Amino acid sequence: MATHRVIVGDQTRDLPVVSVGPVSVALLNLLGDTDLTEAAANELAARIPDGVEVLVTPEVKAVPLAHALSVRSGLPYVVVRKTEKPYMVGSIRSTVRSITTGVPQDLVIDGADVPRLRGRRVAIVDDVVSTGGTLHALGGLLAEVGATVHATLVVFTEGDERNDVVSLGHLPLFATQEPSAAEPASP
Repeated sequence: MATHRVIVGDQTRDLPVVSVGPVSVALLNLLGDTDLTEAAANELAARIPDGVEVLVTPEVKAVPLAHALSVRSGLPYVVVRKTEKPYMVGSIRSTVRSITTGVPQDLVIDGADVPRLRGRRVAIVDDVVSTGGTLHALGGLLAEVGATVHATLVVFTEGDERNDVVSLGHLPLFATQEPSAAEPASP
């Protein structure tokens, strides 16, 4: 399997390169990787712009990073869920298609979190930003509840270079290769 090496703080990882349709990506997974998550939080905490009042993260893979940033910065964080739960009252929802999922998914702000966001300057926290679809949908949801996106903090950007986010590095996109005659496709 092909890999792509990244360095975050004092941590080095060889990320697997996986196919996500017409391209392949170096797959960053912070879940269960405490050392990498902590290293990323140390690096990003120093880059949180002045004026940020709340951290906001989409569920799931960036939740540990948002938590670690919250601990370091003293800022509260809100998790935007990907499904509406029965206990949510007055939730706000949007639908987005992420490059890594390839299918439409919901983003849901629990109505209980709206007062924590209304009138606040927020920083979106995510693991990787590629096309920006999730960021755009989150920005719309946050505007709908009266929050202002003041910054976006990610471990890596991917694909086209971006100057609208604070990141620790950039991941390239890789061409998806068809299996050769010597490498039959998996069943």
